Amino acid sequence: MFMKRYWLLFAQSITVLLAAYFVVLTLKPAWLVPQGAGVMGLVQAPTLVKGEVPFGSFRTAAHNAAQAVVSISVSKGQTGDKNTLPPWERFFHDPDADPDEPSSGIGSGVIVSSAGYLLTNNHVVEGAQQIEVVLNDRRRTRAKVIGTDPDSDLAVLKIELDKLPVMVLGDSENAQVGDLVLAIGNPFGVGQTVTSGIISALGRNQRINTFENFIQTDAAINPGNSGGALVDSQGRLLGINTAIYSRSGGSLGIGFAIPISTAKQVLESIVRDGQVTRGWIGIEPNELAPEIAEAFGIVAERGVAVTGVLQGGPAGKAGMAPGDVVLSIGGTAVDDVAHLLSAVAVLKPGVSATVEIQRKKTVLALSITPGVRPRPGKLPR
Repeated sequence: MFMKRYWLLFAQSITVLLAAYFVVLTLKPAWLVPQGAGVMGLVQAPTLVKGEVPFGSFRTAAHNAAQAVVSISVSKGQTGDKNTLPPWERFFHDPDADPDEPSSGIGSGVIVSSAGYLLTNNHVVEGAQQIEVVLNDRRRTRAKVIGTDPDSDLAVLKIELDKLPVMVLGDSENAQVGDLVLAIGNPFGVGQTVTSGIISALGRNQRINTFENFIQTDAAINPGNSGGALVDSQGRLLGINTAIYSRSGGSLGIGFAIPISTAKQVLESIVRDGQVTRGWIGIEPNELAPEIAEAFGIVAERGVAVTGVLQGGPAGKAGMAPGDVVLSIGGTAVDDVAHLLSAVAVLKPGVSATVEIQRKKTVLALSITPGVRPRPGKLPR
């Protein structure tokens, strides 16, 4: 009787322990494995609900903008000596290509109109004999050059396809240093690529083009990105990627884009008139450096020095002379050559404008009737 009682107690204890073991094995199996005994300690994040965007992701902006960015392939004639090409052209062409053979190049473009108009760089399509555009949805078509503007390194192309995705234009005038941006293009021909960064600086002038007001970014831009899109965090177009500073040919985190405010003006002028018409007064401007001031006896403390005046040109006819300092044009103060060129460019040819200058210690107001700025390579000297 006594042994039977002990046996019953033992059986009940074993039953309770086995039950507890199976409960722990089911609910907390990690408690039963000694620490370090083959467990890797993996932690799985919760699965996102379909359509949910992770915090901090810009996938929506990238997706919306990327639809309107195209890859451009061009066929050109003989390149000649590559060392005679402009810096951006040396990036655009194959460095190992035979200069006596027809060349090809790759670039990017942005669809900005449902009518089929594209923005890209002039250096991408300059001299092209054939242009092929590949859309993000893999459709291919030939493109026609509507017009180019070498002064700003922009070109307008047109394609004939239905149901085109269109990039929404952003506000580059109110962009600020530190704003997040995405660069979208076809670097090195690997396929459409999105990189991210911030606006590093505004109003950069690298003396690549006649008219510059670059947005600088550290988003990776490489050869093949030329003509592609620089967009804001909402996927709206801020600029057209055009150049990089590099010692190797690849991105060093210093890229430049033409603001969409400039590109829009060029687009509208080319579509409307077939060309960009800018004002021109026929002077050779220079920064007001100490050596210039000493050479011409300039006493002005601000403005842009005039070191040459075209005889018979608009400024020459109005009485401007070398050694004068331009203070303002049409009421807009000018402090450097870039500002002067931009102020002259917006003048309407044939309509007189007031140009304020300083000659020695005297401030004069000249009435100048601007002409039409000649195309690069045709400027009078």
